[in-house]
Amino acid sequence: MMTKPENEDDQLQLRAQRLRLWGMLAHWDDIGETGWIRPLIEFEEEERRRRSLEQRIETSKVGKFKNMADFEWTWPQKIDRLAVEDLFQFSFMAEAANVILVGPNGAGKTVIAQNLAYQAIKRGHTALFTTASDMLQDLNAQDTGRSLQRKLKLYERPDLLVVDEVGYLSYNDRHADLLFQIVNQRYQKKPIVITTNKPFSEWNEIFPNASCVVTLIDRLIHKSEIIQITADS
Repeated sequence: MMTKPENEDDQLQLRAQRLRLWGMLAHWDDIGETGWIRPLIEFEEEERRRRSLEQRIETSKVGKFKNMADFEWTWPQKIDRLAVEDLFQFSFMAEAANVILVGPNGAGKTVIAQNLAYQAIKRGHTALFTTASDMLQDLNAQDTGRSLQRKLKLYERPDLLVVDEVGYLSYNDRHADLLFQIVNQRYQKKPIVITTNKPFSEWNEIFPNASCVVTLIDRLIHKSEIIQITADS
């Protein structure tokens, strides 16, 4: 008859502690040797992982999207497929490096960004997906300093922030300053994925006359992966 390792009981108790199964732990001397303890703990762990994943997906606001397995690589005239696929190794997250996807409307930038957010969540990270318009309007609508700080933290907190459609609208100086605050707070700490239809040389059209544009771009590209996609809009 096989005997269990001396530390197996201790390991089960540690797992029960992580799950906060205090009633079970209080009666461990009575039930610790029973055969149903291990599967019960495994069921609880699996259910909590599932619920955590569902909650993180919902909180991320990533929405419905096409899977990368169905991505039409032949549609863009030019795209570095190897570079895109390498993003899904997520070394950029460990390095707190930004990802900039540049290309015209309909080139697949949003699909790539959504898949990055989703796969980051599946790896245990938190993520938030938003359009530039929604985020900047949300921040600009705050009427007190305290409420603005709370909103800023909403965009600073996730492990991965995805800001879609930078460049489709133009913004005033305050919007530029708000985006700079987000970028600056996450700088070299947590990565941002940005999709844009304009090269950085044209960002002065997005934020006309904003004094922080040059510094904003410097912060974004200082440590980044920039992928240019050429396609018909």
